[in-house]
Amino acid sequence: MATSTPAGVRDGRAAHGGHPSDGGAPMTHRQIMEALSGLLLGMFVAILSSTIVSNALPQIIGDLGGGQSAYTWVVTASLLAMTATTPLWGKLSDLFSKKLLVQIALVIYVSGSVIAGLSQNAGMLIACRVVQGIGVGGLSALAQIIMAAMIAPRERGRYSGYLGATFAVATVGGPLLGGVITDTDWLGWRWCFYVGVPFAVIALIVLQKTLKLPVVKREVKVDWAGAFFISAAVSLLLVWVTFAGDKYDWISWQTAAMVGGSVLLGAVFVYVESKAAEPIIPLRLFRNRTITLASLASLFVGVAMFSGTVFFSQYFQLARGESPTMSGVLTIPMIGGLFIASTVSGQVITKTGRWKAWLVSGGVLVTAGLALLGTMRYDTAYWQLAIYMALMGLGIGMMMQNLVLCTQNQVSAADLGSASSVVTFFRSLGGAVGVSALGAVMANRVTHYVKDGLADLGPQAAGLGAGGGGIPDLDKLPAPLRTVMESAYGHGVADVFLYAAPCALLAFFVTLFIKEVALKSSRTSETPKALKAAN
Repeated sequence: MATSTPAGVRDGRAAHGGHPSDGGAPMTHRQIMEALSGLLLGMFVAILSSTIVSNALPQIIGDLGGGQSAYTWVVTASLLAMTATTPLWGKLSDLFSKKLLVQIALVIYVSGSVIAGLSQNAGMLIACRVVQGIGVGGLSALAQIIMAAMIAPRERGRYSGYLGATFAVATVGGPLLGGVITDTDWLGWRWCFYVGVPFAVIALIVLQKTLKLPVVKREVKVDWAGAFFISAAVSLLLVWVTFAGDKYDWISWQTAAMVGGSVLLGAVFVYVESKAAEPIIPLRLFRNRTITLASLASLFVGVAMFSGTVFFSQYFQLARGESPTMSGVLTIPMIGGLFIASTVSGQVITKTGRWKAWLVSGGVLVTAGLALLGTMRYDTAYWQLAIYMALMGLGIGMMMQNLVLCTQNQVSAADLGSASSVVTFFRSLGGAVGVSALGAVMANRVTHYVKDGLADLGPQAAGLGAGGGGIPDLDKLPAPLRTVMESAYGHGVADVFLYAAPCALLAFFVTLFIKEVALKSSRTSETPKALKAAN
């Protein structure tokens, strides 16, 4: 435990006035918004990079000659890198300058984006997405951490709403912008990777001018061994769920080797963390019930959140024949729900200091939305889909930021970065494993439905092939086969949501057991008495 004047406390004390010399005066709303402007822009860039390719992916993978596996891995590679590095970024933020770290994360993101735009094959693109994911992991983790260093928990709900709103705008703007770029002949999909670069450069400049946090100087030893073993454990697990049921059976020696290896690597990680002087994930944090349960709930929320943003583009383009641009427009109900829920819940939590009801309600809405989406088909009326998507978006908006908020309320400033990144880590892990597993499930289900559809066509299906192995170009297919493909993708994506619904239900049950502790009115620099009370 840190002494009375550790680096994290100095961060908190300086943040009272925006500058170390301000004598602890609280920051005004204007000062906070100026400091957050570059941070929110950086967060916008991070989310934009994740969503802008979603509607362009069918065309990108088609041009690069990849199949459903490559489609999934372009998304999963970024999520994997984001997941594996989030705890490391969080720990580094407890030890080094938060401002410098967020700027480094932006530079890494820009580098990965520029090279990704030059990709000549799916493998090169996947590698570049790993680099992008490392930068995005830093931006996602540090946004929450820096905000917590400046703002008291009671007020943080209001500003967390701004983060949620930024997330919503980037999530809806990304697919729309990506669709427009892809549909514009003189631009093309490569500009989906270039377009975020100017935003990142602007964010760098704004951060340099507006973010005023003191430089932290401590004797440190970074837990590189922990970073390696958690990355290896997660990577092996993702490789397994990607290829199981396709390259080999779910029950096979490959499954035993990969799952067993992942469990072994995870056990080594836990051992390394128990011995490390500065562990990436301090295991003592999990002695607190709220942190443990919030992390578990975030794992299941991640499955729901990322499945929505990834698989809707395939549904609207391959099941309904929409353009990349329209695919973005049609997902607005989900993003609108997320935007409304995150901003309204943030404002109300700031006024009342109570947050649990929002988590529980969010769990109900996410579960209901996913279950209803599991009933859709390629010809389902859009107004029904809009209601289902809105329910899902409202639920995610109520849960995503508030799970981090209730965790930050439990810790001292010295552990703020680690605790915040733990919740973000589990959310990203849920997204990475969920997208990878559900992508593999969808590929198998689509192939199954295509075969059934061709069998129903009878003799006229002769010579058309089984399909399902690659991303089809619907415009080049004869009418009977196009209907088969649209029906197969509509049913296949619906199965994805149906399989994701139990994860949301588990998140709901977990939130029921989280003990509500009213948000503190001071920053996290105190000793965490609430932490003891919540155990």
